[in-house]
Parts: sequence; C-alpha cells; structure tokens
Amino acid sequence: MIVRALIVITLIVCGIFGAHAQDSVTREARSLDEVIAKYRADGVMERVGEEELEASPLFMTLTERRIAFAHFEELYPTVLLPASNAPSELPTELMDLGAIAFAANEASHTLASLMQSQNLMGLVVIQDGKVRFEHYAPDHAREAPWVTFSVTKSVTSLLIGAAIQDGYIGSADDPIVKYLPRLEGSKYGESRIRDILQMASGMEWNEDYEDPASDVAIAGAFNGIALTDYLYEKPRLAAPGTRFNYNTAESNLAGEVLRAAIGMSAGPYLSQKIWQPMGMAFDANWLLSSPYGRETGGCCISATVRDYARLGLFALADGVLPDGTRVLPEGWMAASTTPSRGYEGYGYKWWLYGDGRYGARGVFGQAIFIDPVAKLVVAAHSNGQVASGSDHNRELDAALIALSDYFRAQ
Repeated sequence: MIVRALIVITLIVCGIFGAHAQDSVTREARSLDEVIAKYRADGVMERVGEEELEASPLFMTLTERRIAFAHFEELYPTVLLPASNAPSELPTELMDLGAIAFAANEASHTLASLMQSQNLMGLVVIQDGKVRFEHYAPDHAREAPWVTFSVTKSVTSLLIGAAIQDGYIGSADDPIVKYLPRLEGSKYGESRIRDILQMASGMEWNEDYEDPASDVAIAGAFNGIALTDYLYEKPRLAAPGTRFNYNTAESNLAGEVLRAAIGMSAGPYLSQKIWQPMGMAFDANWLLSSPYGRETGGCCISATVRDYARLGLFALADGVLPDGTRVLPEGWMAASTTPSRGYEGYGYKWWLYGDGRYGARGVFGQAIFIDPVAKLVVAAHSNGQVASGSDHNRELDAALIALSDYFRAQ
C-alpha cells in the first residue's frame, strides 16, 4: 500500500506538472462526488495494478481541475494547518485598477480584461498593508482553498530560515550531512543547505516529465530513506553551487533537512512559527507523501488566496510577525532573493523578476508576487490551460509586473 501511495503522489507532484490537460478524456467528472470517485488516491491505487492510470491526475480536464484543486484534502493524504485563533485583519481601501494595461501573447490587455478570464480563480492585491483590489471567479470565494503546487517550495525555504533563527540549523552553509548523516560518503553529501535551496547541488538529475525513465518520474515524490537512498547513488556533474538544475528532489531533501533539524514534522512547525501568529484566517492543508507520511517539501499546501497573500506579507516584512517577533534571521529574505551563481533568476526557492521583485510560483498559475519597493504583495489562484507556458501564465506574469510598475510610479 505504501508503494502504491508513492506511485500516486508521484503522479500528483511530478507528472501533472509537465502534462498537458487532455480535454477529450472520456467520463469527465463534473461534480465533487464524481471527482472523488475518479481521482481519490486510495481508489487510484486500487486501479494502478489494472493499468488504469488514465484515472490519475495526469489526465484531469480543465473542468475537473477546477473542482479538484479546491478539494485536495478530499482526494489525497494531507495534514491540517488550522486557521489562527486570532485571524488578522486586512484593512481594505479599494482602488480602481482595472485600466492598468499590459501586453502578453502578442495582444494588449488590462487588469479588467484579465478578470474576465476563465483561468483566473482569485486575485488579491495588497499595497502598503491595505487590500487595493480583490476578485474571485463565480464558482470561487474568499474562503475557498486552492492548491499551491510549487509555491510550497518557497514556504519550505521560509521554514529553513526559521530553523536557523531558532538555532536548530547553524547556517545555510552547513553541509547537509550534518543533519542527514546517512548521506555521508555520497557525492550528494558534499552539498550545503544553500546549494539545495538554490537547486544547485551540481548532481545529475533528469526532470523530464514526459520520460518514464527520468529521475523525476521514478523518485520525484520520494521522502525519507527512499529519497536519500536514491540520491546516494547519483553522480556529480558540477561543483556545488555553480550549476542550476530544476530538481524536485532537492525541495523534498530540504524538507528532510528541516525535519531532522527541528525534530518534528514540518506542518506543526509551520503552524507554530507562521500560520498561527500571522493570523491565517482559514484552515489549510499540506500534501503528505503517503497516508500518515511526511509533508512533501516541494509541493501542495492548499490555502485561500488571502492566506497566500499573508505569506507574502510575512516575506515582505523579512520574517517579522505583526507583534514584532522576528521569526527569520535578519536579512534572510535579502539573502533568499539574491541571484545564485548558477542562475540569476533564482534564489532560495524564490523566482527573481529583477529590480528587487520576487515571487513564489506554482504550475497552472499559482502565484505570490512581492515588490518591496512598492510595498506590494499580489496573490493569485489559477487554473491555467496547461501546467506551464500557458497563455494565462504569460498574461498573469505581465499583469504582476504592470501592477508593480504602477505602484512604483505613485
């Protein structure tokens, strides 16, 4: 059963990232009950042996994703992140931002026209601590969670910073074998925490989602001993810290380092350090690698768009809570958003947009965008046409930069 669970979670966190939605799939599920019957992990596990993988999340249609992404806890093993006992207020001073213009996909757009997109589920714009703009699709709502996918990688990076501040981890320059001695003697064991945060371990890793023999297809959802055993045998291609290679395993490995250092699961630590004291207003959940297993360091916290934005406000404040408590080391976010040697567009699991702007991104268009100069946080829930490289993703990216430019000019 555990092996089958790993197969299913691998399909979720790996295959779905690279797969193009197939709208021609037969028996399209059109209600939550139908989506649960078709995709719930235990049911899919029973069908794996019968080679009925067409029932896996790899083949969700746009309609099915619209339901499933809001109900991950109904489909897959998760751990609860309870809403704060004291939800924080987000003061609201709405502005008419609909006329903000941008270009994408060889066409002109405005923020107002983006709001008409069937692919945008929710958007909130917070500037100078106030909600300036908010939008939800007709079948979405302020209280509705939505899966973040790889936005979770940036949250794992925040938790590594919190563990340094708490003294559980010495620094980002610590070797990972200090916390995972079972990698001692391997090439992977020569890497530092900083290297895996930057996806720059220099180790061989194939992230080709369409290749069933690729590393990501085989081990993209591994955690624990299965993960370290697999990585132990990998050869080195470049010196640590010098070569960027997008690598799902390195986010899961960061989660392993975190749990080993703090001596507890990542979900309760997130609740204790950020979720509760930041006043998250709604319950959230975090995908587990298997039933009763470990949080997946690289994927799939489900939260409301406003609580996405609260994570952005936490990062914008350099990890200082509303009550003044410092959770992250001073300057951690500056270090996290400094371009790595391997790739100028990536930091400690944050994507860098240039001129101080940065963000967390997830497939199908999930986003937390932060501009410290403009005191701006934008959060988005999306159901893009395809996992990456979609027209919607390009329009959303352009809109984020346009919002940043607008508020910088004020």
